[in-house]
Parts: sequence; C-alpha cells; structure tokens
Amino acid sequence: MGSIALLEKKPHAVCIPAAAQGHINPMLKLAKLLHHNGFHITFVNTEFNHRRWLKSGGPDALNGLPDFQFKAIPDGLPPSDADATQDPAALCESVDRTCLGPFRELLAELNDTSSSKVPPVSCIVSDAITAFTLAAAEELCIPEVLFWTASACSYLGYFQYAKLMEKGIIPLKDASYLTNGYLDAVLDWIPGLEGIRLKDLPSFLRTTNPDDFMVKFGMQETQRARKASAIIINTYQQLEHGVLDALSSYLPPIYTIGPLHFLENHVHDNSLTDVQSNLWKEEPKCLEWLDSKDPNSVVYVNFGSIAVMTPEQLVEFAWGLANSKQNFLWILRPDLVSGSSAILPSEFLEETKERSMFAGWCAQEKVLSHPSVGGFLTHSGWNSTIESISYGVPMICWPCFADQQTNCWFCCTKWGIGMEIDNNVKRDEVERLVSELMAGEKGKEMKKKAMDWKKLAETAVTDSKLNLENLIHQVLLNPSI
Repeated sequence: MGSIALLEKKPHAVCIPAAAQGHINPMLKLAKLLHHNGFHITFVNTEFNHRRWLKSGGPDALNGLPDFQFKAIPDGLPPSDADATQDPAALCESVDRTCLGPFRELLAELNDTSSSKVPPVSCIVSDAITAFTLAAAEELCIPEVLFWTASACSYLGYFQYAKLMEKGIIPLKDASYLTNGYLDAVLDWIPGLEGIRLKDLPSFLRTTNPDDFMVKFGMQETQRARKASAIIINTYQQLEHGVLDALSSYLPPIYTIGPLHFLENHVHDNSLTDVQSNLWKEEPKCLEWLDSKDPNSVVYVNFGSIAVMTPEQLVEFAWGLANSKQNFLWILRPDLVSGSSAILPSEFLEETKERSMFAGWCAQEKVLSHPSVGGFLTHSGWNSTIESISYGVPMICWPCFADQQTNCWFCCTKWGIGMEIDNNVKRDEVERLVSELMAGEKGKEMKKKAMDWKKLAETAVTDSKLNLENLIHQVLLNPSI
C-alpha cells in the first residue's frame, strides 16, 4: 500500500514535442530537467520518429528508466521507412487533424489504475505547435504548459499574421511580389520588432493563397496558446527583453528557461546521460579532427535538420568555402539536397582535403564549444542560434524558412553577431563572407560581441533555474490552474 501511495504522490508530466529534430531536442532537455526535479516523465514521439530514434541510437536507446518512459502515437501520414525529415506542412496538418484521439487513448492507458504502474498524469507539457493537446488537458482538469521551442522574436512575428491579413498586406497579390521589392517593406507598427521588414517575419506569409494552410495554422496555434496555463520559451531575458515584454500582452505567464543546454549541463544525472535525441547517427571523428586544429581556425557548416538546397547551391557553397582557404567542418546530412544525394565535385574534395572534414551528423554542442571553431555558417534555426550565442561563435546566416528569417535579422541587426547571405547563393559571396568572418575586421567585431553575449548567457542560468522552480510550483504542481 505504501508504494502505491508514494507512486500516486509523484507528479507525472507527459511531454510531447512537435515531430521534428529541432523540436525534439529542446523538449528532451526540458523533460530531463523536470525529471531531475522529481517528475515521472512520459515522452511521446510519433511512431515514425520513434523508429528513427531507435535506428540511430540502437535498439536499447529508448529503454529509459522506471520513471522516464517513451511512448509513441501515429502521426496520421502514410507509413514510411525514410530516414529523412517529413514535409513540415503535411505533418502539421496531419498531426493537428488526427493525433488528439490517439493521444487521449494514451492518457487513458497511463491513468488506468488497474493496469498502469505509473502515477496518474498530473500535467502536460506540449510543443506550442502541437496545441491540440490542450483539449485533452481540459478534459482531465490538469495544467497544460506550451513550450515554444523557437525564439521569442519569431513567436512575436507569428502573432502578427492576423494583423497582416487584416491590413491586406498578406496574402501577396501575385508571385511577382516575391521578387519586386514588396517584401522589403519596413513595418513600423510592431512593438518589440521595430524596423523589421516583411521578409524578416516567419516565412509562411510569402504566399498568394488566401487559404494557405501554414498561415492559418500559425494563426490557429497562436490563438490556442492563449488558453494554456503558461508558456515556456528557450531564451533569456537579457537577449530578448523587448520582445518578451511585447509578447506578454498576447500570452499567459511566460517563463524563460534558457539556454536549456546550459541548464541541462548543470544536472548531473548519470542515469539519463546516454539518452540523446538525434534522429541521425552522430559521427565522433569530427571532434578528433577539430582537436588537431588551431584555436578559432575552423568554420563549422551545418544547415540543420529540415533545410534543403539544390545541387547548384551545394556546389556554390563548396567552391565558396574552398576559395576562402579556411579550414571547415561540413555536416552533410543524407537528405540535405532536394531530390538527390549530396555529391560534391571531386576537384573540390581534392583541393580542400588538407583543411576539410565532412560528417553526416554530429554532436553540435560539442562542436560549437570546441576552441578550434571560430565561426558558424548556419540556417539560423533557433537551437543552432542560441547554442552559437552561448558559446561565443559569430555566424553567417542562410535562413531558409519559418522562424529562421527572424532569427537571422536579430543576429545581424540587433545582436551584431551575424552576416546574412543571399538565398540565391553564389560562391564569390560565400568566399567573401567566410573570409570576413574568420579574418576580417567585421569578423573580429562580431567575435567580441558574441563573447559578450556568451557571458550573459552564462549568467542567465541563475534566473532560468529560478524560473523553472517557479513554473513547477506555480503551475505544474497547481491543480487549480
């Protein structure tokens, strides 16, 4: 009887990330922090990503612990064994339409006292773009926290979609508006985003379709967020204070808990150290290669888990890197090039063989924190951006879609640690920017600013720990929320 009573008293958080690598990573870090603070954790992936996780980490990768378990629900898409990121729009549409039923069934299974050996579910922590879960939390009368895994500045950008439609700014009148300078219009009416251009807001607005699913989905999820018990954002006050102030007028209480990877590093829980979230297999040889290089001498090149490029763009990046004469570590994931494999010219490989390293995937935090890394050529996803900021690494930004444009704009214009490269990438521009980043005066200035932000990120951990404690006691352990 005593063990049952003890079990029932333990809080149980169900953590459900959006079904993509860049969302799973921070949710797993948050789940580990909650576990460290006494929570039983059920971590819910889609069946597709659950299989990929096991493929990359091995059959025992998700064995977990008695109080940290992994479950899976279907995403509603046709079955696939592809080792690649799913189409974001199709995935969002399918998850939103089909996942509530299976999620309810999972919660019922976890709460079934006749068969379940876990505490009853006491709260839900869901990605802010899987807010269909709010209905389930409401039915169970338990708190639900939404976790916005991207930047606060991009979140504020999504909240402008409704106003942009109201003002007739979107949808675009026709396809010519993508290239005729219309997107360069400066929007001077958004507190927290003063001076931002239309092109710097999250990119789903670049559509001529008044019924575009991703625009409607963005507006739906920002509206749903208002019903949450609280919002978590992986950022820190010093970095995005003006944006956070503006966001607070749209949302329930916001808890900034970031940089999450710094908080995770303060948790010495050996039982969960081996539980990692990579959907591709890491290649540790790149860290050995970095060990052989001088401090600040290597450009790290990684375009994240979703961005794709054409074979022509791949070749332009390659020759730009080669012509810069800099050392570089380039992560070429298997599905980086649209419609084909990432094949680099043999002449390029021969010319750069003494100063290049290639890998399919890597432990990014270990790479960015390595003393030999002096710059980062990135797609400007938020995990990459905040990790780069945290380790004092300046960036060349090649944003592709969604929040990446907004992150890039803040890096280049507000934080002074980035330079943007044109989407229509050309080798001469790559060469010029890489050379400037690694050896030019602007590069030195950016490095200095990046180191200043690094210090602020380190000091932010104290406040973020307190914010996490407040979130737990004010929201997650408060059944009246």
